[in-house]
Amino acid sequence: MITYFLPILLVVASNVIYQVSAKSVPDKLNPLASLTVTYFVGTIVSLALYFVLNRDANLIREYQKLNWSSFVLGFAVVGLEVGYIYAFKVGWPVSSAQIVQSAMLAVILIFVGYFGFAEALTWNRIVGILICLVGLVFINLK
Repeated sequence: MITYFLPILLVVASNVIYQVSAKSVPDKLNPLASLTVTYFVGTIVSLALYFVLNRDANLIREYQKLNWSSFVLGFAVVGLEVGYIYAFKVGWPVSSAQIVQSAMLAVILIFVGYFGFAEALTWNRIVGILICLVGLVFINLK
């Protein structure tokens, strides 16, 4: 049971740190300059963890298993980071930016799952879409 929830708890904890950090990027700092440091630190941490957590660590062997997804993920991550930093710079509150994007993302991914991965589109998910959309309205009411 703990191994099932541990990854999600890691994501939640990391996301809180991420949101606070993205909101705290100085207004005068160019977000892309900030990300050069972010990704440098991320590279060092990933490299260190790779060698610490793998007894027979061999990056060359691992790199031979790569496909397109790792490269596209790099572009997507930059888009996420820059998008959040700019969202905070233009005034999005840290308390709702994540919720708004998550609700929108949930709706889109239901259709991506259905059309791209043959996942079921159930009545529960359709009701969930409607709830997300209603939630977006309430979150954004002034």
